[in-house]
Amino acid sequence: MIIVLDVGNTNTKIGVFDGDELALSLRMSSSMSKTGDEYGFYLVGMLKEKGIAPSDITGGIISSVNPNLNYTFEHMLDFYFSIKPYIVGSGIKVGINVKYDNPKEVGSDRIVGSVAAYKLYGGPCIVIDCGTATTFNVISDKGEFLGGAIGAGLKSSADALYTGTAKLPKIELAVPKTVIGKTTVANMQSGLVYGYVSMVEGLVARIRKEYGEKLKVIATGGLSEIVASTSKVIDVVDRSLTLKGLNIVYKLQ
Repeated sequence: MIIVLDVGNTNTKIGVFDGDELALSLRMSSSMSKTGDEYGFYLVGMLKEKGIAPSDITGGIISSVNPNLNYTFEHMLDFYFSIKPYIVGSGIKVGINVKYDNPKEVGSDRIVGSVAAYKLYGGPCIVIDCGTATTFNVISDKGEFLGGAIGAGLKSSADALYTGTAKLPKIELAVPKTVIGKTTVANMQSGLVYGYVSMVEGLVARIRKEYGEKLKVIATGGLSEIVASTSKVIDVVDRSLTLKGLNIVYKLQ
């Protein structure tokens, strides 16, 4: 079994793979205030509940867009699981050609998500990761990462409304029944959710026009299902896409 970690700005997604099977997945907050021991104690306990002992883990790999936490997780895996994980970055085989002016600028989460999308669903395709930021990643029919776009995340936009205004409340991110809201909360939900979906639809349309043909759209991330429930532009929702990509990349080393 191997353990994979997708360290994000807000949350860290963790998966345990037995071959190609995702045996366990969970998420923890990406907190600078937690120590490696705190993460390790929690993770070992969660694995034991599923019948997985630390000694069952024979390898690991980390994708991180939060480098301040890299040492914490590397130390945790070394101390609690006796493994030295691969870190997705320079010198790591990923299986796709990154056609970026400076490939080192591309977030590792974007790369591993693109690897999984191409391997599992084929190309050409667009991978939309609905996280703290929203990334649009374009992969050609030859498995080339061509670039894409980065926009604000849905939750980030909601937080900005709450913290940047004096009277607007903190709200639940839910799809309102109508676009024309009758309350402040419904107005905010409409503007945030339908505005976000319109951004996704608009960028997908522009990418398809620029690329010159229809591309399959794969969505991932915590809020991908909200977009999929209100728009027909999403072909596939795969919440575990980056974890699957990490498993694929691990096997290439």
